[in-house]
Amino acid sequence: MKKIGITGSLSSGKTTASKILSYRKGPLFSADNEVKKIYKKNNLKKIISKKLNLKNYKNLKTVLRNKIINGDLNIKKVESIIHPIIRKEMNDFSKKNKKKRTLFFEIPLLIESKLMKKFDLIIFIKARKSIRLKRFKLKGGSQKLFNILDKKQLNDTKKIKYCDHIVVNENNLKILKKNLSNIII
Repeated sequence: MKKIGITGSLSSGKTTASKILSYRKGPLFSADNEVKKIYKKNNLKKIISKKLNLKNYKNLKTVLRNKIINGDLNIKKVESIIHPIIRKEMNDFSKKNKKKRTLFFEIPLLIESKLMKKFDLIIFIKARKSIRLKRFKLKGGSQKLFNILDKKQLNDTKKIKYCDHIVVNENNLKILKKNLSNIII
């Protein structure tokens, strides 16, 4: 089984690139989708709320986002709870699909989490900061949250050192597809 890791900075287009790359080639694990699932499971929301001393876990994602923006909560504390859950889901996904020829993993913090050795090939999706900020805002995010999350990540130059392919995603979908088609998986 060949494991392909897809990473990149915040709002670089990892999700779109991952869907294009994995289409008809193999199953796709998305760390972001797994995080969304966590925020919907009441038992996990209760655990996270308890560990972070939060009273309201009904709108946990909103509460966490606001606390991070206001500087009332360190994002590393949230990650220390969520990342082990995501890693377990990632391992379960690999076991479940062990007979597949190729598996795709979209993991935003792949390099920061030092997961490079888990993959046979790593693809980095790259876009200028101004483009990424624009995309982030179009999805309803604020500039302040973008800056907080973006500072959390290593800069592109450092990440690229660990990647086998760099795909620039600063134009339209057609050009992204063309750039991705040059990668032999």
